Amino acid sequence: MKIAILGAGNMGLSFSKSFLKYELIKPENLHLITRNVSKLPKIAEEFPKSEISTFDQVTELDADIIIIAVKPQDFLHVAENFRFTLKKHQMVLSIMAGIKIEKIQNLLNHPMVVRAMPNSPTLLGMGITGYTAAAGISFSQLMNIERLLNSTGRSVYLEDEGLLDGVTALSGSGPAYFYYIIDAMIKAGVEMGIQENLSRLFVKQTMLGAYHLINNSDKNLEELISDVASKGGTTEAALSTFNENNLKDILKSGILNAEKRAKELNG
Repeated sequence: MKIAILGAGNMGLSFSKSFLKYELIKPENLHLITRNVSKLPKIAEEFPKSEISTFDQVTELDADIIIIAVKPQDFLHVAENFRFTLKKHQMVLSIMAGIKIEKIQNLLNHPMVVRAMPNSPTLLGMGITGYTAAAGISFSQLMNIERLLNSTGRSVYLEDEGLLDGVTALSGSGPAYFYYIIDAMIKAGVEMGIQENLSRLFVKQTMLGAYHLINNSDKNLEELISDVASKGGTTEAALSTFNENNLKDILKSGILNAEKRAKELNG
């Protein structure tokens, strides 16, 4: 199997590293393509056995799967300036937020499109990706795509493409929400007189422990919260402040706005 990646940025390169790590492809069967000439030396250093090009150098693309990993805002320009023609057997896997399958098919004049929405923990092989496919793609072809996606973490197939905008808002953007909350917690620790490095340690380990408790407990989230929040105690004081300021509603509103923006990106 040969893979080409259009857009050798963070996500495109993290996918590449996962494919190579799990030996899903050979290094010489990987073709990395970037618009940024200044990035070529660094990419060549990280992927010494792979083919590396700029967009304007590619007049023919020898690949079974072409992964489109450019920013959604750049896709129209990229699609209009391809110097190669897609062949009938080639599969396109888009990991762009918001751009629907039909638009990709129309701009590339190519029917074989799978659309996926990964998130940044794919950098560590701990991501989660929602994906869906155009009509006409066989089960075996879809399984090949799933094998690739699973090398970056976990994947979930969705029949309804419309749900991918929600996946984008929930898990695609989701890591940033946790970083935002963690940042607020660390700053609260500093304000209480705890050194920043210690505050960061306490918060990070608390987050890690809470994650494992969720994963290993039969209790629901309300029960887990109740276990920590004694009547009249410190946790209840914090939760009361969150509720008085409608923190849950604010978070939900932000996530729904992220979904709205994902829909807008399709144009």
